[in-house]
Formats: sequence, C-alpha cells, structure tokens
Amino acid sequence: MIKIAVCDDDLTELNELKILLEEYRTEHSQEIVYTAFHSPLEILAGIEKGIHPDILFLDVIMPGENGIDVAREIRQYDDSVKIIFLTSSAEFAVESYTVGAYSYQMKPICRQSFVQLMDSVISDCEKARQNGLILHCKNGITRIPLQKLKYCEIIGHTLLFHMENGKVIEGSGSMDKLCSKLSQYENFLRPHRSFLINMEYIQTISYKAIIMDNLAEIPIPHGKCSEIKNRYLEYAFDRKQVFLS
Repeated sequence: MIKIAVCDDDLTELNELKILLEEYRTEHSQEIVYTAFHSPLEILAGIEKGIHPDILFLDVIMPGENGIDVAREIRQYDDSVKIIFLTSSAEFAVESYTVGAYSYQMKPICRQSFVQLMDSVISDCEKARQNGLILHCKNGITRIPLQKLKYCEIIGHTLLFHMENGKVIEGSGSMDKLCSKLSQYENFLRPHRSFLINMEYIQTISYKAIIMDNLAEIPIPHGKCSEIKNRYLEYAFDRKQVFLS
C-alpha cells in the first residue's frame, strides 16, 4: 500500500488532486490511501505525531510558511518521503532541490503528466521498500533506506545509524541480529564487532582503520586488515570500479 499526503491551502486545487488520485487508484488497481492537509501547521503536526507518507504533494506558496521551508522541517523527521512540489510559479524550482525534492510540478497538472509522475514515483517507492530497514527509534518507527546508510555502530544497547546526510538515528537492538538481517546485501561489511559499514562509502583502508568518506574512522582488529582489503577489492571488482595499479 502506498501512503500519500497532500497539503494545499486552496480547496479547489486540493479537490482536483484528490480526483486525480482516485482515478489513478481505480484505473491502475493500485492500493493507495491519501490524507489531505490544508495548511503548513497541519502537515507538520501530522509528521511530528508520526505519520510517514511515502509521497507528499506539497504546495509551495501558502500563507504563513512556504512549502520549501515546510519541506526543510519535514526532512528533520523523514529523509525518505518523496516530496513533489506543486505551484503556479517557477520561482522556487531550483531551491526545491536543496530539500531533496522528487519533482517540481507546475499547476494545473494535466492528467497525462500526473499519470506518468505517479507511475515513476510509485515504482521508486517500491524499489526503496525492497532495500529498506524498519527500526524502532525515539520518534517511533522509522524506515531507513539502506543505500543512504553509511555505517552503524553499537554503544551499550543502542544502535547508531550514521546516514549519508550526516544525521544519526538511534535505535535499539543487537548488532548480531542487524548483521544477520543485512547479510543478503553484498555492500555491507562487519570489520569490527561494534561496527557495520556500507562499503560504498569507504575512502581509505589502512592497517589499523577504515576511513569513511566523512572521515569517520572504523577500527580494524589486529590481523584482519588483509581479509578486509580483499573483501573490499572483491566488492569493488564486482561493481566494475576502475583500478590503477
């Protein structure tokens, strides 16, 4: 099921979008549920309470706070929602991508372009779900896109997930269980009992530490350097990375 949120202060525009969503759901036999919000305050309150839409249609020009600023606040709680900005002005088009916009659509949206947009964004949502991790954290339940996870460390009984954007998400659980769940993904490596890393973000491997691209140092236990280097080289070779000898 795809969860969609729509935020627009113009009731006419909101109703037209609901009609398009209903038609798409019926004609494509797609499981879709959607919730309408009429102001920036409403959508932000919903996000803070724990609603996690897969897709958010967000008007840019609204009273009180524009959609770009709203999206910036939402990103503090949710990195994965696909944000589609709706507006009658191209003024904020470039700025919209600074908050990770999926798309920027001019109003009014024609039916054909809406269908194409929905086909694309739903396909991407489904792909992301296949490569995501659901965990319990302080704010409730959060889904982590695995391609954006740089590394995870455990301190005490707390798992700290270090994300691509610099955010750190706290969760509870066992590193052993986490490694078991992610064993099917070839890009994850456990170089140390307290760390699990995404090899896509490795910058350097020395005899005593792995340096990630954000300069975080992951310790390498004594005697494991060669094993880790070989594992990384196998992974890089399979990914057809360029080598210079």
